[in-house]
Amino acid sequence: MPSQSSKSAHHLPHVDKGLMWFRRDLRAFDNAALFHALKSCKQVHCVFVFDKAILDTLPRADRRVEFIRESLVALDAELHAVAGQAGAGLIVRHAVAADEVPRLAHELGVQEVFANHDDEPDALVRDAHVRGALANFGIGFQTFKDHVIFERSEVLTQMGKPYGVFTPYKNAWLQKVNDFYLKSYPVGKYIKALAARPKAYQVPVPTLADLGFETTNLSSLHVPTGSPGGLALFEDFFDRMDKYDDTRNFPAIKGPSYLGVHLRFGTVSIRQLASTAYKRMLVGSKGAETWLSELIWRDFYHQILHHHPRVVTGAFKPEYDEIKWDHHKHAKELFAAWCEGRTGYPLVDAAMAQINQTGYMHNRLRMVVASFLTKDLGIDWRWGERYFAEHLNDFDLAANNGGWQWASSSGCDAQPYFRIFNPTNQSEKFDPEGKFIRRYVPALAKLSNKAIHAPWLAKPMELEEVGLVLGRDYPRPIVDHAEARKLTLERYGVVKKAK
Repeated sequence: MPSQSSKSAHHLPHVDKGLMWFRRDLRAFDNAALFHALKSCKQVHCVFVFDKAILDTLPRADRRVEFIRESLVALDAELHAVAGQAGAGLIVRHAVAADEVPRLAHELGVQEVFANHDDEPDALVRDAHVRGALANFGIGFQTFKDHVIFERSEVLTQMGKPYGVFTPYKNAWLQKVNDFYLKSYPVGKYIKALAARPKAYQVPVPTLADLGFETTNLSSLHVPTGSPGGLALFEDFFDRMDKYDDTRNFPAIKGPSYLGVHLRFGTVSIRQLASTAYKRMLVGSKGAETWLSELIWRDFYHQILHHHPRVVTGAFKPEYDEIKWDHHKHAKELFAAWCEGRTGYPLVDAAMAQINQTGYMHNRLRMVVASFLTKDLGIDWRWGERYFAEHLNDFDLAANNGGWQWASSSGCDAQPYFRIFNPTNQSEKFDPEGKFIRRYVPALAKLSNKAIHAPWLAKPMELEEVGLVLGRDYPRPIVDHAEARKLTLERYGVVKKAK
């Protein structure tokens, strides 16, 4: 049977007025909550709240805030266009969402508020507060699955338990998926229920300055925003999808979809992406099969977070919390070198330059730098997780946490602790000509394809010829990988003993 949050399970009352609360679903196309709101209400208002509870914790220049702001401009225009009446569009507020949504719902005289699920722990606390405040006004609160294909307890083992290993989860996911779960919600069928905003609410989306933020380099990076931007990226990737399995590991090649930030903020539909990949897989596309597997990993990590919220602060495998990470002054210096891309390992430094300059990091490199931080430098994976959370445009708690725990071997289905990426080998294998390194570490640009992966091993004459002085123009390695490997195996010994 379909789950409680599936397409046919909700029997919603027909009401005069509803409020659609957009959160991480910034599109009108194939939006579960918007569909249900329009279908069950005579009139629907739409709101987005720039939540001060979140925004007040961020630096004043944050690419994600700019991405959201630009995506809201697109969403407002889209709602206005499809409604076909003057005054329709988005109500945008800058306030504490937990207080503002009930207040606005009461002010507009709605009977129901509609939103899509957000299963992050802080969001669940917020939604519980909103539900209670709305109930005090006699207003209902309905939420729906929209962010993943399968959520919460929709894919369980035969014993009715959540999966802790990816491959059997993936097999069960593929066994369960069908057209029902991949079908788009026909929002357009009920779009006429979009209401004109009262005059006082017909104001433009606030500028970044209105919100107290500064412009970033997002536009110069040519990051497409809004659902039109997400669609353009997906169409571009569609032609490359079949080759994804061959190209995805090479950071200098245009291999990935670059849709991470659009998945994070819902400017694309996960159903549209998964449906396309699934159909391509069925006709034999290895690239589509590999990419679909990445989307299934996303579902997997979301259900891990739902069933095991303790992973936010601790290891999925509790015995890994016994590891003694280095927290001393020297560790802080090493961590700063990692953050700033001056470890002396070119691929690691290029990857950190990429995230610092663009807010994006190639997926292969996320594994390389995470392994380096935890297993070469002996630093707690939570330090790296937090750094990514602050810097990634596509930061998603479930996926970020899952990825870091995988790399540090402390998570579900993680790679064994004794498998330690050699950063030089990774560099030679996945950036063989040093193209990616040259782009992000220009100090090394003139080195040969061989020397660029390990400048400290280059012949003095080659360094002299290109005018490169190690320790001045580019750092020497801050650790010796072979020695660090021995220390890591000792550090992880506590895990071996625990078994």
